Amino acid sequence: MIQNLHTHTSFCDGRNSPEEIIHEAIRLGMDSLGFSSHAPCPVPEDSAGMKPDDVPAYRAEILRLREKYAGRLNIFLGLERDFFFFPDGDGWDYVIGSVHYVEKEGRALPVDYLPEEFSRTVFQYYGGDYYAFAEDYYRLVGGIAERTGCQIVGHFDLITKFNEGDKLFDTSHPRYVNAALGALERLAGRDVIFEINTGAMSRGYRSEPYPAPALLRAMRDMGLPICITSDSHSAGTLLHAFPQAVELARSCGYREQMVLTRQGFQPVELTN
Repeated sequence: MIQNLHTHTSFCDGRNSPEEIIHEAIRLGMDSLGFSSHAPCPVPEDSAGMKPDDVPAYRAEILRLREKYAGRLNIFLGLERDFFFFPDGDGWDYVIGSVHYVEKEGRALPVDYLPEEFSRTVFQYYGGDYYAFAEDYYRLVGGIAERTGCQIVGHFDLITKFNEGDKLFDTSHPRYVNAALGALERLAGRDVIFEINTGAMSRGYRSEPYPAPALLRAMRDMGLPICITSDSHSAGTLLHAFPQAVELARSCGYREQMVLTRQGFQPVELTN
C-alpha cells in the first residue's frame, strides 16, 4: 500500500491546495493520503500553524474532497499538533504529535526554523551547550503522546535537522543518547507509532531520513512500530525518498510498517 500521512497544504505552511495534492497522489498511484495541517499554536512567533478560525474550513474541505474522490483515493483527516497547541476539537482520523519548540526562560525557542537561528538560540540561552538543549527537547518529546493524544510521533530526532555529519554536536555523546533513549522509554508504553520522516531530505538539510539508524535500531529492539512519511509541504514531495526510507527501516531490522485504514492502523509488509 502506498500511503503518506504527513501532508501539509496551503491551509498551514504548505504550498499547494488539498485538491492539487490529491491530483498528484492519484497520478502517483497512491492508495491513500492523510492530510495533517499544523494545528493552531499559541507561540507568538509561530507561522506554520493554522489560525483557530481556519480549522472548521480545513475540516470541511478535507471531508468534501474525501467524498468527491471516493473510490479513487482513500483520504484521511488528520492534524499535526505541537507540544504547545490551542484546543482544536475532536473527530480527527489521527493526530501526529511533534515538538517544534522548547521552553526556556519563559520563551518558546524554535527547534527547526533556520540553521543560523538554531545555533544562535543554543548559544544565547544554553551557553553553547547543545546537550542541555537536547535534554530539554527530549523531555518534551517523551511527553508528547500524553500531551497531544497522538497516534504518531513526528520526526523523533528533529533536533538533528541541521546537524548533518554531527557538525554541531555528537549524537553518540552519552548525554545526547541518554536523553533520546529516555524519551523512547517514556513513549514505549503509550501505543504510538514512530514515523520515518524524509522531510528534511526534500528541503536539502539531510541526506538520510529521521530517525538516525542508532535510534531506529533502539526502537526496533523495543518493539516500537513505524510508518513512513514525507512530511510533504508541496505536491512534488509526496513520496520523496520513500525507497531510501524503506531501505533504512530494513537495515535496522524492520520488516513491516503501519498504515491507516478505515478499520484503524494495520501492519503491512515493507515494500519499495
